[in-house]
Amino acid sequence: MDLEFLILGGYGQFVWPAFIFTFVSCLILYKKTKKELQKREKMFLREYKQPDVPEINVAKEKKAIKETLSGSSI
Repeated sequence: MDLEFLILGGYGQFVWPAFIFTFVSCLILYKKTKKELQKREKMFLREYKQPDVPEINVAKEKKAIKETLSGSSI
C-alpha cells in the first residue's frame, strides 16, 4: 500500500486531525439535533393530538341524498 497518499505530501499531520475534528463535530451536531427533534415531536403530538374521528356512515348519507333528490321534483 502506498502510504505517501495518506501522508499527503507532508501535510497529513495537519489534514487528518482537522478531518477527524470536523467529522466528530458534525456527528455530535447530528445526534443533538435528532434528539431535539424527537423531543419537539413528542411535545407537538401531546399538545395538538386530536381525538379519533368517528367513522361516517356513508350508507345513511346516500339514503338521505336519494330521498332529497327524489322528493324535490317540481
